[in-house]
Amino acid sequence: MLGAIVGDIVGSPYEFTPNNIKTENFPLFKAESHATDDTVMTLAVAEALMQSWGGTDEEIRAALIASMRAWGKAYPYAGYGKRFILWLNAEHPRPYHSYGNGSAMRVSSAAWLASSLEEACRLAELSALVTHNHPEGVKGAVATAAAIFMARQGESGATVRAWVKRECGYDLSRRLEDIRPGYVHVESCQETVPEAITAALSGKGFEDVIRKAVSLGGDSDTLTAIAGSIAEGWYPVPAEMEREVLARLDERQKACLASFRRFCAGIAG
Repeated sequence: MLGAIVGDIVGSPYEFTPNNIKTENFPLFKAESHATDDTVMTLAVAEALMQSWGGTDEEIRAALIASMRAWGKAYPYAGYGKRFILWLNAEHPRPYHSYGNGSAMRVSSAAWLASSLEEACRLAELSALVTHNHPEGVKGAVATAAAIFMARQGESGATVRAWVKRECGYDLSRRLEDIRPGYVHVESCQETVPEAITAALSGKGFEDVIRKAVSLGGDSDTLTAIAGSIAEGWYPVPAEMEREVLARLDERQKACLASFRRFCAGIAG
């Protein structure tokens, strides 16, 4: 889950740079690097899944809604989309048929908690459906969680690529060089998740994945959060990057991240 937060913070200053930066040579952390809604909702989903661990699907959905709304209201200026803001403040929140990439950027905890690929996909689907119940929104979350789970199980990039293509239909045949020149800011799962997975598959280490993801442009914080969440399954997060990120989180955020690590260690045995 830390990989998603690293990606969010590293990508945050570059999201609205004109035409993005389109290079892998850039400062990883700047004065304005900060946690956005991607980090807030990643932590909210993690908290909900911990609180509802072992529960029914309905109990998990209820926990997700409660946690996401609590975190959203605690961080009201994190950069949410307009429809999500309405959901946060609705008297009776209902999913709004979104295929935005928010379902994929917040899903990483599902893959770290799951003990099987099937469970990772189930938790991912549940986490998406509370807001992003469009098939593409669900698919983006499932593809991301599956890729993370397979990566942390030591599966090869070729195995991940084949599964995602077969089960989700994403085109992962393009090289980064093919994507980068014409890629623009877009916030749909179907135009963000394949690019993020391609960046994760193309990197030679955690930092390399992060740099490649940011270099694509587009919705830089979210695309890089997704790529970073997958990369963490294969590669350790460098200690210096972790220190920089923790320095940009507040006490509540750091406490949730620490709780999640302890929880994962506990269920692993």
